[in-house]
Amino acid sequence: MKEQIEILIVDDHAVVRQGLSAFFDTQPDLHVMGEAETGEEAVRLASEHIPDVILMDLVMPDMDGVESTRRIKRLTPKTEIIILTSYHEDEHIFPALRAGALSYLLKDVEMDELADAIRRAVAGEAILHPRIAARVIKDLQGLREQEPNVFLDLTDRELEVLQLIAEGLSNPEIQKRLVISENTVKGHVRNILSKLHLADRTKAAVLAWRQGLVRKS
Repeated sequence: MKEQIEILIVDDHAVVRQGLSAFFDTQPDLHVMGEAETGEEAVRLASEHIPDVILMDLVMPDMDGVESTRRIKRLTPKTEIIILTSYHEDEHIFPALRAGALSYLLKDVEMDELADAIRRAVAGEAILHPRIAARVIKDLQGLREQEPNVFLDLTDRELEVLQLIAEGLSNPEIQKRLVISENTVKGHVRNILSKLHLADRTKAAVLAWRQGLVRKS
């Protein structure tokens, strides 16, 4: 275990950052090397200082925690990221973990438990809030209430949009093909990613090809 663990706190609420910093000041082995209130600032600070652990909020005004996590893990793979959020829905959990987050905790966590999660993160050990762990286990065991068809929850229009995404069409191209507004296209894309628990349209396209939704001509 490192003598002192360098931590970056990322949250758009100053009171949250200040509260966490005040607690970590009482822990001799935990040191807050910086704070960020936006995702873009988090990426910059992470690339400059290479913290050991980042506490990452999910919902922020410019760049959300999922995209920030993805970019930071590309820049500094050894930095471990702990999601600390109030959100426990699937559309937040799975994209964050797929983006590279090691642990996922809710903001009702006890401070001592959070400190323990940080220490464990340095050792490469993941900690999940019990509610999150239950969702992940059910997903892995295939116990979620859905049939084997992974596209079952998509509407006919969403399936059509997904097929066009897999064919490599951009939003404006899909708009022209389907004669709908670009905002409507964006809404369909958001729904597709949410229902399939995917982080971006590239992963959606790969899934569509793998599942045979589109085929080579």
